[in-house]
Amino acid sequence: MDLGAAQSNERGFTLLELMLVAAILLVLAAIAAGRFTLAEVRAREAALSQDVSEMNKAIQNYTLDKEAAPTSLDDLVPQYLGKIPADPITGKNDWVTEDCNDLLSADQISTGICSVHSGSNDVSPFTNTPYSSWTTP
Repeated sequence: MDLGAAQSNERGFTLLELMLVAAILLVLAAIAAGRFTLAEVRAREAALSQDVSEMNKAIQNYTLDKEAAPTSLDDLVPQYLGKIPADPITGKNDWVTEDCNDLLSADQISTGICSVHSGSNDVSPFTNTPYSSWTTP
């Protein structure tokens, strides 16, 4: 019996099969990465909406309590806000404040900041509106 001429019954994967599996895995990874990115954007947008709402509410409460609008966001700390949060979109503390001449009550003696919004001009991929236009819902 010739050992060199013996046929092997061991089988492996062909190069084509391996390439097909690798291609499928790459497509699945690309889909997962895209979904992760969208989920991250949604989370930042939710945080932005919450932060804008809380800060605008704190501005109103300050104005009603002190009978004067705050002159800066720092006036809200620590009684009305624990700290001024970073803008979730820009990652910086670059909020844009809006001054107004309207009085919230007859007892109010001075005007100042009446609202705040994001300093980012980026556009939401979900609502097609710039983040800087987001106000209290």
